[in-house]
Amino acid sequence: MSVLIIALVMGALFGFSLNKAGLTRYSKIVNVFRFTDMAVLQFMMTALIVSMIGLYGLRALGLLQFPNIPGTYLVGNLIGGLIFGVGMALTGY
Repeated sequence: MSVLIIALVMGALFGFSLNKAGLTRYSKIVNVFRFTDMAVLQFMMTALIVSMIGLYGLRALGLLQFPNIPGTYLVGNLIGGLIFGVGMALTGY
């Protein structure tokens, strides 16, 4: 239960930081799809890299163990990505 609460708090903080940085504005999202403003992508890539470094650092210290992840289901990932991409494009439109 505490893991769920931690995940919710971290997600709320991440969403708050997105909003505070102005990355939830319509114009910012549309300009990402127009390839004129990469601020949202830069923010997301920075968040991914920082979290990756932190997770692998915790694993190296022995404080964290990664779970076994089964192989990728390619067809499901492609269909899900297509649905997500179409939804994002329609939302931006």
